[in-house]
Amino acid sequence: QLQRQQLIAFICCHSGTASEGSVRTKKRGYDITRNPHLNKGMAFTLEERLQMGIHGLLPPCFLSQDVQVLRVMKSYETRSNPLDKYILLMTLQDRNEKLFYRVLTSDIEKFMPIVYTPTVGLACQQYGLAFRRPRGLFITIHDRGHIATMLNSWPEEDIKAVVVTDGERILGLGDLGSYGMGIPVGKLAYTACGGVQPQQCLPVLLDVGTDNQVLLDDPLYIGLKHKRVRGKDYDGLIEEFMQAVTDKYGMNCLIQFEDFANSNAFRILNKYRNRYCTFNDDIQGTASVAVAGVLAALKITKNRLKEHTFVFQGAGEAALGIAHLLIMAMAKEGLSKEEAARRIWMVDSRGLIVKGRSHLNHEKEEFAHDHPHLRTLEEVVHTIRPTAIIGVAAIAGAFTEKIIRDMAAFNERPIIFALSNPTSKAECTAEQCYTLTEGRGIFASGSPFDKVVLADGRTFYPGQGNNAYVFPGVALGVIACGVRHISDDIFLTTAEAIADMVTEENLAEGRLYPPLSTIREVSFKIAVQVISYAYKHNVASVYPEPKDKEAFVLSHIYSPNYDSFTLDMYDWPEEAMKVQDLSLFFLPH
Repeated sequence: QLQRQQLIAFICCHSGTASEGSVRTKKRGYDITRNPHLNKGMAFTLEERLQMGIHGLLPPCFLSQDVQVLRVMKSYETRSNPLDKYILLMTLQDRNEKLFYRVLTSDIEKFMPIVYTPTVGLACQQYGLAFRRPRGLFITIHDRGHIATMLNSWPEEDIKAVVVTDGERILGLGDLGSYGMGIPVGKLAYTACGGVQPQQCLPVLLDVGTDNQVLLDDPLYIGLKHKRVRGKDYDGLIEEFMQAVTDKYGMNCLIQFEDFANSNAFRILNKYRNRYCTFNDDIQGTASVAVAGVLAALKITKNRLKEHTFVFQGAGEAALGIAHLLIMAMAKEGLSKEEAARRIWMVDSRGLIVKGRSHLNHEKEEFAHDHPHLRTLEEVVHTIRPTAIIGVAAIAGAFTEKIIRDMAAFNERPIIFALSNPTSKAECTAEQCYTLTEGRGIFASGSPFDKVVLADGRTFYPGQGNNAYVFPGVALGVIACGVRHISDDIFLTTAEAIADMVTEENLAEGRLYPPLSTIREVSFKIAVQVISYAYKHNVASVYPEPKDKEAFVLSHIYSPNYDSFTLDMYDWPEEAMKVQDLSLFFLPH
């Protein structure tokens, strides 16, 4: 058991610098130093440099990976703003992939806000200027009929996960067109947080145009310069893409939808979820991490989920995804779906969603109640008196002082989740929540906030409901056991697993999630849970079923420690290597 714990700690935390093993490659010379999958920089030994024909291409210095990490850290600290730090790290990824992931995993809590939310939003806005080299595939509406050919342009063949966006709803920033590529590229968190092999991941941007007039008027915009194509042509592109991906990479290839607009997200998910191995991170990933936070909060409120009443600011894909998963969780406590839905209220741009109101689509109608219409969120909170409010509409400051004070007046421990990204779109700050509730608020956010120290000296570390707690572990488990279709049950299982990992010590500090520094261990445990669920419910396709599921997951986890490139040298028996000379042919008579 001790050896297993040490092995898990090694894989999850990557302590130590030993080489992982020997790698065989036909590349030689300059090509080695230009290939980020192979390049080790000054960590190449003299023997490796001589054998691979790169001696002289590197300074006459030999560094351990630890020293290389230190060099990167020193350079990183000289960068004055988050975008410059993001560019430095992306440049490192282009140059030395192993070192890049070693740096990220050395202090994942420090680097995740740079390579993921919130900085990735800024990087998307500046993507045209920050673009350095291809990190994914750009497929346009004009490429219909040729997507299979375009997939052949990608140099890797063993793709297990595709992250795809059409750039229409990037975080809370709206339509960024082709600049949205920063989001699927940012899912390098698959590797940093979950250990999925980086060469098995493919980011894709489907460019069908943009309705962002600022981008259309920008001569430096790098995408298609026309309004978005919709309708039959758009659907045809999605259909061809799904078919081409599975034809090339197999039915087990995971396809993750990311940042599609509300008008497309649900219908695309519903169309393909039972045909392919796919999920929508904004709907299901966000739901899982939000419900995990709610389940952890129950350890503080000391009651059951079915006793709570929820008000959502927003009724888009994130809100509806969270609501549906909450219904599933309440159903496990004995409520019917109808009874559970009655405990969930939603507010959109037109006010409270009630029966008979106009502009209600099919998804919203499920949460339309018999109640007088209320126009503002303040009215709704004051009238409904919820135990929890969840913001997912990207309206900065939506949780006003009155709303927060009302929540504190109605509840001993009010649950206040400001989940919109990036930080500038948060419904309230952690400081506002803790201050206005006198430290009684149970807070979580979508983007990170600094610790809050109240006047009485109490210190809180706000929990970040980051999707990175969910999708890397789910992906690792799904890929490892070959799940063909990803059900919502998997995301509820994931939410329960995350909540179970939150300790009393975490809760006392205000954390509703395990510390981000432990996210690799969290992802590992989620993957094990996903695999256990998959085999129990007969949705896995990799057989025989592994008896030791932890060891099975560990065998799939990527390590950023360097490989050895020394040649496989060995000798034959001396007699077999004896050189023939002319004396053998002119023997004396």
